[in-house]
Amino acid sequence: MAKQVVGSEWLKQHLGLAGYQLTKRSFIGTQNKTEMAPDGTIDQQFGSKYIPTEDSMPAHLEFLLKYDDLNLDFLSAVFAHIDEQELIPYILRSPSGKYSRKLGFLYEWLTGKQLDLYLQPNGNYVDLLDEVDYVTGKTVKNSRWRINDNLLGGPKFCPIVRRTEELEATLLIDYKAEIEDLKQEFSPEVFKRATQYLYRKETKSSYEIESEKPSPERVDRFIAILYQAGTASGAEVLGERGLTALQNAIVDPRYAQPGFRDFQNFIGQTSYRMEEIYHYICPPPDMVQSMMVGLIDVEEKTVGEPAVVRAAIIAFGFVFIHPFEDGNGRIHRFLIHDMLTRDGLAEHGLIIPVSAHMVDNMGDYDAALESYSKPLMQRIKFSRDEKGEVTITNPEEVNSYFRYPDLTAQSTYLAKTIQNTIRQDLSEELQFLERYDELKRELQNLIDMPDRRLNDIIVFLHQNRGVFPKRRRKNFEEITEEEFEKMERIYSDVFNNN
Repeated sequence: MAKQVVGSEWLKQHLGLAGYQLTKRSFIGTQNKTEMAPDGTIDQQFGSKYIPTEDSMPAHLEFLLKYDDLNLDFLSAVFAHIDEQELIPYILRSPSGKYSRKLGFLYEWLTGKQLDLYLQPNGNYVDLLDEVDYVTGKTVKNSRWRINDNLLGGPKFCPIVRRTEELEATLLIDYKAEIEDLKQEFSPEVFKRATQYLYRKETKSSYEIESEKPSPERVDRFIAILYQAGTASGAEVLGERGLTALQNAIVDPRYAQPGFRDFQNFIGQTSYRMEEIYHYICPPPDMVQSMMVGLIDVEEKTVGEPAVVRAAIIAFGFVFIHPFEDGNGRIHRFLIHDMLTRDGLAEHGLIIPVSAHMVDNMGDYDAALESYSKPLMQRIKFSRDEKGEVTITNPEEVNSYFRYPDLTAQSTYLAKTIQNTIRQDLSEELQFLERYDELKRELQNLIDMPDRRLNDIIVFLHQNRGVFPKRRRKNFEEITEEEFEKMERIYSDVFNNN
């Protein structure tokens, strides 16, 4: 028999919700099998015994809750089309059933409307999200539906993070133990020097991502801010006062803002024909305040969950809300450090230089941002007036996309970035410092020269992969060709043979 769509895909086709992206599609066929489509969507085929009891929206919603990925944005769109008089009788057929209760709870949670029915469901409370399939938050008991609400947030803002195989593999890594191993491998003095240098490198890299070259004063200010990561409560850091003070400290004073934006903004660029290219239209201004309150709720509801996931949903959640005109990217990367320090993955005073890794792997960072922005840009509609000001013209169709993002891809990206940063960037910096000290001692034994001259020689050697540049030799007339050759051999012994 030919495959027939069911669950989310049936609802999508039935309601004409073409602009909504699903991470899983279900079909009824002749056999059970699962495969990945070219677009990355999981296609799962079920046998005929899984056919819903009726071809109705509530029946396919129940199938969705049983077998498909939970997509709150998509569910919100479905609930906007469903007739309560169709939903209520379906729930009352089995008011104590687990999926009837989940369906009723989600309808009321997403729509803000209470169904006109009297309930006395029996049985134990049931978890809304299965901890095997999703990262979950603190439980809030809902007595009306006898549901354990373990979503990551509330109706103002609530990301979803699916426990995919790829994400689960990263969550098995003991990042803190890997840092401790490095601390055992290298001396405390080398580790301290590396940390001090990486604070500066992280700061410069964060600005470099924005294609900015900050003044030394702004660099020092940002370093001072990074040193404060994890010392204030989440509510203090994410509140309007705290974030505004942070924004004012890191941007050019001319672009300091008094609070969260009250205007529509966007991320884009101007083409060589002076045409605006839009990469991301931010949430409308009347959503910003409530979404930022929702972000604080997410931070509080996820305490105890994996640190890398918490850092991802707070930092990426913030940058997608984009509450300021300028400085959002740098604050977003500060929040990664703040969350990692707050949750103890990195002890206070230790920096994991994620921005430095991002700069060297911008394609991966852009992909993590675009996996959220591109689907939105296919759905959102907007106009632009003669002043260049943008207005979203279909806010009701995209509000739920802003409020209920699936941040699985961003969580996976950040977990991998942190892993690679520890194993590559942090490790390489420690190795470099250790070898730098050894090289300096050996060169000092060769020629007893002033420290400044010696440091310059090491820099030139390292920049030119161990070969002293011929154009630089005229600046060191006191050194012979034979001594330059010995320096190069010493460099090779220290850096290439270790």
